[in-house]
This record gives sequence, C-alpha cells and structure tokens, in this order.
Amino acid sequence: MSAPPQVELSGVEKRYRSGELDVVALSAVNLTIKPGEFTVFSGPSGSGKTTLLNLVGLLDVPTAGRIHLEGRDVSTLSSALLGEVRAARIGFIFQSFNLIPVLTAFENVELALRLAGDRPERERQEAAMGALRDVGLADLAKRRPAQLSGGQQQRVAIARALVKKPAIIIADEPTANLDSKNGEQILSLMQAMNQERGATFLFSTHDPMVVAHARRIVHLQDGQIRRVEDR
Repeated sequence: MSAPPQVELSGVEKRYRSGELDVVALSAVNLTIKPGEFTVFSGPSGSGKTTLLNLVGLLDVPTAGRIHLEGRDVSTLSSALLGEVRAARIGFIFQSFNLIPVLTAFENVELALRLAGDRPERERQEAAMGALRDVGLADLAKRRPAQLSGGQQQRVAIARALVKKPAIIIADEPTANLDSKNGEQILSLMQAMNQERGATFLFSTHDPMVVAHARRIVHLQDGQIRRVEDR
C-alpha cells in the first residue's frame, strides 16, 4: 500500500437542483484530513455528512471550492481521471454490502482486482485469498453472499475494499445493517487495519458505537462544519 495522502478541502460548496429549488448540501467547508486518520463525519440526516464523504471519495465534485489530494487539485478532473484516482487510491465499504449475489466471496474480492488493472491471474488469486484470510473468512471463500450472515458479508465487503491496498477507505454507515455484536467486531477489525497498515478511514454514520471508536469527529449541521473534536 502506498502512503496515505493528505486531503485538503478549501471553501467547498455543493449545490443540487431539485425542480425549481436550489438545495445547498454543503457550504463553506474547510477541512484537512491527515494521513492515517480514523475519522467520523457525524450529524443528523440532511447535515451533509454523506455529501462530504462522497466528495472526499471523489464520487462527486464540488460546485465551488477546491479539493486537493497530495497537493493535486482533483476538483476539476474529468470523470475518467477521477475514476483512475479512485481505482488507485480509494476503497469503499457500503452499508448494503453491494456484493454480487452470483459470485462467491472469493470471486467478489478478486473482481476488485480485475477491475483495477492487469495483474496476473495467480497474483490476483493470492491477493484475494490473503484479503479474505485477513478478515477471517478464508474457509468461507466458496460461499455466495446468500450463504453468509450479515457480519460475514460485511467482512467480504471490507476484504474487497482492502485487497487493492488503498490509501483511503470510505465507509458509509458500515454498521447500519449489523447487530451490535457484529458491528463491534467489524469496527475492531477496521481499527486494527488502520493501525497496522496506516490507511486513512473515513466514516459517515449515525451510530454512536462508530463515533465512540473515532479518534476525530467532524460534526456537521445544515451543510456546515460546526466543530471538530480531536481525541
């Protein structure tokens, strides 16, 4: 894994058109995300936390302001170039897991490598099994998602996100579909990987359990950062 990059947001604004309405999702956001953070974007529904996560993850572009990644202004890149940066530097973990139901756990993880580039088949297979081993699922590699529990599916999703060894992992409500026991296990797993690999983990969540694990909390309300709490 390459070293985690620093991300800087300067005067970031995001607006959407909804019929005749101009909806301001984010306004005047200034934030520096340092390498290796384990940070939560927290706030009520509609506060802008998912929009902020999507901007940092390069899934969206700001209406105004600048986003710099390793000193490079990525806020004006084309869709194709944004896709290249995402593929090389960013992994995603979603609350709905987003696993392909007809593929096994192993195939879901390996697919991430197939889409990322031209790695030899044997190297892809070894990396996919290694990622499943890291999340404790090597013995379930041949099972399809429907044959796995919710916690196991989320572990596969984590393996898929980490198999490329990204520098930044974006996690949108990663515990929303898990019970408290599985949620705690998933968070402990991500904390361990953050500490061992130095990857930056960024969360959007309502879950107090996730917030309790964070080393930094960015509190949002009405599309603005109200305060930043360092622990």
